[in-house]
Amino acid sequence: MNWTETLTLKIMRLLTRLNIMRILRIGLSTYRFTDYFKGMEKVEAVRGIFGEKTDEILKNLRVGFTFVGGYMFVNNANGHLMISSKYLKNGDRIDIYLDLIHELVHVKQFMEGKELFDINYDYTERPTEVEAYRVAVREARRLGLSEDRICQYLKTEWMNVEDFKRLAESMDVRCDHWLSAK
Repeated sequence: MNWTETLTLKIMRLLTRLNIMRILRIGLSTYRFTDYFKGMEKVEAVRGIFGEKTDEILKNLRVGFTFVGGYMFVNNANGHLMISSKYLKNGDRIDIYLDLIHELVHVKQFMEGKELFDINYDYTERPTEVEAYRVAVREARRLGLSEDRICQYLKTEWMNVEDFKRLAESMDVRCDHWLSAK
């Protein structure tokens, strides 16, 4: 482990101890997921995540819109879906849709009591992330997205080249050309 990974691990442990998620939700209003994402309960990928309880779970799922940068995440303190208003306004619609699918997997994992942010794993090897990416990639393929477009979706600014390569390989997505061209 290099010094940046060690520092990141220490910061994540500190934030976990401080329960930063509880701090972030102070004064933040939440809304019913189904009021903002109408029809998601009918999406086959979402029904595959929650099964026969899909309607009930999505009806009770709370969503908060935050000024905090980034994209979206599940609040580990209460299971609410947190979405950057800026990302929702300016983000690529396909990425937003796939991120919703990805984060709904995390909602299910939270409901099952799984540790969403297990710092004992690198991000791209964390079992909860692997499962969520697998569902999102399956949906991307169902939509007919090219391997190149799926690679673009998988690559995030917090992943180095090796992490991206490892994630793409574990998702069985061919990103060789994309990696060499970028």
